[in-house]
Amino acid sequence: MRKLLVINPNTSASVSALLQTHVQAAAGLHVQVRTVTARFGAPYISDEASYAVAAHATLDTWAAALAGADEAPDAVLIGCFGDPGLLALRESSPVPVTGLAEAAFIEAARHGRFAIVTGGERWGPMLQRLAQALGHAPSLAGIHTVAPTGAQLAADPAAARTLLTQACRDAVRQLGAQAVILGGAGLAGMAAALQPGVSVPLIDSVLAGARWALRSHAPPSQRSKPGFDVPWDKLSPELTALGLPP
Repeated sequence: MRKLLVINPNTSASVSALLQTHVQAAAGLHVQVRTVTARFGAPYISDEASYAVAAHATLDTWAAALAGADEAPDAVLIGCFGDPGLLALRESSPVPVTGLAEAAFIEAARHGRFAIVTGGERWGPMLQRLAQALGHAPSLAGIHTVAPTGAQLAADPAAARTLLTQACRDAVRQLGAQAVILGGAGLAGMAAALQPGVSVPLIDSVLAGARWALRSHAPPSQRSKPGFDVPWDKLSPELTALGLPP
């Protein structure tokens, strides 16, 4: 049985439960999904500061998950639309690693130029920068953020559907998008409900992440075992154990 480790860089257990439910359902019975939650940081990442801390939390959560597991995972999915710590974790992991945003970018780009709709106004420049770093900027038609954060949208699904449907329609009309990514762990499952009201394919970032894990098409790592190429000072015991000796 394939094993997928899902890391929630937020500290919200409710987000972890949502990820576990939707990723496991998409992955099927032949994949064992294990979702773990950040041990420190923000309940829901919404700005540059919480994103920076979440990158550290992602690495820490990964190290702790490996230390507490009987078997290593076959792939790792960062369960945040923004993929904090993605490149650092990919550098350190012997198995394929991606995040919700990268997986969604790859899937959406198959339809042509795509737009992103997500919650939290500060995510706009952060996602633009990520798309540039991952090589998807040429396919990104634009980013449409709505004022409520993903956590606020998840707390009021009825209002969220109305707001997000209009945002997706605006992204198609104003940006000429041929697909729209509905981004955010807290928005898992909403794309299917919104699709009848939108004229182009809607990509659920959580389901895109699960589908990526099934394919695991990422290039193989150069590592045979997990580890970091630096000695750590005053970090968690699990992170320190994966670093070089002092």
